[in-house]
Amino acid sequence: MSPESPPRVFVYGTLRPGGRNAALAARFGPPQAQAATLSGFRLLHLSPENYPALVPGEPGERVRGEVLTYAPEVWARVLPLLDALEGVGETPPLYHRQRVTVVLAPGEAEEVWTYVYARTARLALPGAAPVPGGDWVQRP
Repeated sequence: MSPESPPRVFVYGTLRPGGRNAALAARFGPPQAQAATLSGFRLLHLSPENYPALVPGEPGERVRGEVLTYAPEVWARVLPLLDALEGVGETPPLYHRQRVTVVLAPGEAEEVWTYVYARTARLALPGAAPVPGGDWVQRP
């Protein structure tokens, strides 16, 4: 599998449809969005940054979001934008892009990309609160 495939990304925060960065995700053409759940991860709300951090969690923990699926020619253009937004190339990186398996709403398992928070020392500081239910849209 090439570094660019699959042309799908699990989004759980500001890139979700309706989120403040959703327009970036659709800049070169609208992706197909499907509800999905990622198990074994935890979602944190970072304050004062006001963005989510996806981190490894316990086996029973779940994060809710959407899988965005792109046409290959759109994926080739949008992936560098997503990586830049998520600070993949920063030193140290803000997030790592990693392959994970999610479960789509119909119950099908799919391998996709997602962005896992990389600055673990930040998580020990004040302002890293669990998001109840693992759903950024439903946070208080």
